[in-house]
Amino acid sequence: MSMLPYLRAAVRPALRRSTPVQSGYDTTRDPSTSSAVVDCAVYRGGRRVQGPLCLNPREAMRRVREDGGFAWIGLHEPTEAEFAGIAAAFGLHPLAVEDAVHAHQRPKLERYDDTLFTVFKTIHYVEHAQLTATSEVVETGEVMCFTGPDFVITVRHGGQGSLKGLRHRLQDDPELLAKGPSAVLHSIADHVVDGYIAVASAVQDDIDEVESEVFAAPAKGSPRGADAGRIYQLKREVLEFKRAVSPLLRPMELLSERPMRLVDPDIQKYFRDVADHLARVHEQVIGFDELLNSILQANLAQATVAQNEDMRKITSWAAIIAVPTMICGVYGMNFEHMPELHWRYGYPMVMAAIAASCFVIHRSLRRHGWL
Repeated sequence: MSMLPYLRAAVRPALRRSTPVQSGYDTTRDPSTSSAVVDCAVYRGGRRVQGPLCLNPREAMRRVREDGGFAWIGLHEPTEAEFAGIAAAFGLHPLAVEDAVHAHQRPKLERYDDTLFTVFKTIHYVEHAQLTATSEVVETGEVMCFTGPDFVITVRHGGQGSLKGLRHRLQDDPELLAKGPSAVLHSIADHVVDGYIAVASAVQDDIDEVESEVFAAPAKGSPRGADAGRIYQLKREVLEFKRAVSPLLRPMELLSERPMRLVDPDIQKYFRDVADHLARVHEQVIGFDELLNSILQANLAQATVAQNEDMRKITSWAAIIAVPTMICGVYGMNFEHMPELHWRYGYPMVMAAIAASCFVIHRSLRRHGWL
């Protein structure tokens, strides 16, 4: 009988005892690491600490707690299981974790002990060759941000709003990044609001196009009021834009005005600029909503006027046709003693009377603008 199986069984425990424990990035052993992690890095003195492209979140936390600096962990649409390890490692509040995992949250700012939880709605303008009644004008996503004394955790939902470019720009500005996690929070807020400004400009072009078409002369064969569907669709997209901008006003005011231990005083001044830009975008969006209401009312009024004009024309022609109908109806009663019934010129005279009556009625209606 072969002794190989017994030798293997004896060697395995010795190998386990002699194998050193790895502290590097190992997704099979560390529950805090998941496929949802886009990037994980430690920053010290405003510069990224050299190491693997994507550290293990637990390893990043350990380095920060031992050597200082802060960790920035970026995730994209994590599941509850994928986020559970990171939430436990950084002591995140369960309510905030629940909001971060499930999308479609309202923009807000909440404080849980030593952590700020901020929700931003990202807006992306959808390019389209022509605006129709079913066109998607804006596409929304979400960025949740956990800001602690020595960490930033960003959770992104949706295909838009990537923070990769923002991270690279911050890494090119060590002086700003040295301010800590609040500098990252400000940069994210500024990035989101700058996106609002660009989308507002594009939506303004769509509204101007619709407005000019509504008040322009309709094309031949195109009825008045045909743009109502496009206007209503654009209004729905503007309302979606509004739902992203309006709730964010209060959080930006708090970050720019109320002193917070987690926000560097120098960074707080920059939040005022973000709040000012957000207020300007909010005014634009409110103006878009009101302008679209006016355009929609004008479009419906034009349709009503066109319908009234059609009804007047129909009524006018009905009045003209009523004269020959009435005369022919009288002569069609087949009485023996009818006026001029046996006169040689009776028929031409009746036809002339019908034509004259119709001409007079037509001229009168045309003079009064009915025809």
